[in-house]
Amino acid sequence: MRPVGARARLHRLVPVGRDEIAAVSRRSQQVLLLAGVTGVATGLIVAGFEELTHAVLETMRDLPLWAQAMAPLLGLVIAALSLRFLGNGTGTATSDDYIRVFHDRSARLDLRAVPARMLASIATLGSGGPMGYEGPSIYAGAATGSLLQRRLSRWFSVEDTKVLLVAGAAAGVAAIFKAPVTGIVFALEVPYQEDLARRMLLPAAISAAASYVTFAAFIGTDPILPVAGQPPFNLVDLGGAAAVGLVCGVLARVFVAIIRRSKQMAEQVSAWVRVSVAGAIVAGTVLAGRTLSDDALTLGPGYDALRWAIDSDRTIWAIVLLGTLRVLGTAAVVGGGGVGGLFIPLVIQGALVGRAMGGIFDSANATLFPVVGMAAFLGAGYRVPLAAVVFVAEFTGRPGFVVPGLIAAVVAQLVMGKASISPHQVAGRVGHLEGRLRLPLAALVATDARTVPPDATVEEMFWQHLIGTRQQAVPVVDGNTYLGLAGADELGRLERAAWADTTVADVMRTDVPIATPDWLLADAIRAMDDAGTDRLAVCAGDQFIGVITAADLVQLDEILDRTDTA
Repeated sequence: MRPVGARARLHRLVPVGRDEIAAVSRRSQQVLLLAGVTGVATGLIVAGFEELTHAVLETMRDLPLWAQAMAPLLGLVIAALSLRFLGNGTGTATSDDYIRVFHDRSARLDLRAVPARMLASIATLGSGGPMGYEGPSIYAGAATGSLLQRRLSRWFSVEDTKVLLVAGAAAGVAAIFKAPVTGIVFALEVPYQEDLARRMLLPAAISAAASYVTFAAFIGTDPILPVAGQPPFNLVDLGGAAAVGLVCGVLARVFVAIIRRSKQMAEQVSAWVRVSVAGAIVAGTVLAGRTLSDDALTLGPGYDALRWAIDSDRTIWAIVLLGTLRVLGTAAVVGGGGVGGLFIPLVIQGALVGRAMGGIFDSANATLFPVVGMAAFLGAGYRVPLAAVVFVAEFTGRPGFVVPGLIAAVVAQLVMGKASISPHQVAGRVGHLEGRLRLPLAALVATDARTVPPDATVEEMFWQHLIGTRQQAVPVVDGNTYLGLAGADELGRLERAAWADTTVADVMRTDVPIATPDWLLADAIRAMDDAGTDRLAVCAGDQFIGVITAADLVQLDEILDRTDTA
């Protein structure tokens, strides 16, 4: 029989032969090859998606103003119909779905929802919805990797369950931003707030590089936002970068709260109500934005808005108004059920904040603070400071922005606290034992534990329970109601001649903590140590459920087997 659970882990420590080592080596090479295939396929898919969506968006921009204002409403209607009928009621999540599946070992991306979500994203973004292309690109890459791994699962070990999922996500970012290093770092960094995904670096790197080359063969290699010059590095500018990081951290928390509230409100109303309201709000932002420029700056991913804002002739108040309108538009599209990414909206908001603060500081380098703002706002919103710093270097084609960008990103992270644009992030990886200690007691509680009634004598308890079953203590239960705990310590304080005439109720302890099924194993260990006991009663209210003992908690092999089976 094949070893399972903890015993399987011990089994893997046994020396294996030369043939087995060669098989593992071949499997590793096959995994890396498949990572490259994932990258090429993702690059092709993202290139097609970007070209098609961009063509639709450019067609929309040629329409009269009133038609441009109404286009996002039509896009949201198409997105809703696609998700409802083609996707059989699937949700709007793209990059969030990648993070969710990454953390759930048994979960897989629902590949049946991919066509519906991609069509919905083309409708949302092509009609001018102020969201980013990266969300669908990450999703398409992750889905491509998942499909390959599902078809060829025999080539992957248990530890490599999510390897092509991560490789595909890295490939999606690398392609859409023409930024392979950003793709690697973002895919590894975004699942956690304070950690990185392990064992995935080399497959992610191969996939990102292959995707970038494939995408660039069709689209070109020019940076999306080329920036001229080299940023100055004096103390005033670096101090200003820290100030930008502080403001971006505060505003990123506000942005995250607005987006989450939009999602919550959308769940409380019917699809057609939220689509109608969202369409009206976006139309209002388009008309309001007309006071700033003849171009519809509040529509699309925001690159045009960024180029407009960098112009030194723009006033601070005009930039603040543009940023506010784009936040309203993005929140409306998210609440209306639009499908797109939030990576670029965070970048654009950061650039606008940086541009406004650059006007306050009167910096000699007009592009320094906008680029620093990008790193700070993105790093804070998605909790990816490393990816944010690398992104601004690749996005602008100027690695010299890394130092001030890093300063701003770190400050923004400190201000951001535990908030994040993604609800599926976790703080960090935990060790195997630490992870098990976070399990609820329900995974280990003994529901068949022996109990003693309160009217039994101490002598009966001693012979029938402490001696008969070799327990050090026993729960005192009246019917199904837990009363206390009695054991050898209580007997030691009582004269032997009094055992036959003293009831258990007279000597039982009532000061021992009572555990509940939702306690964690770590909580139980702490409570036992504080109370000086080796066992705790587990109750739901006053109703006795079972017992948890110190001996149970240290039997790690059994714990691992039980949880693996569950």
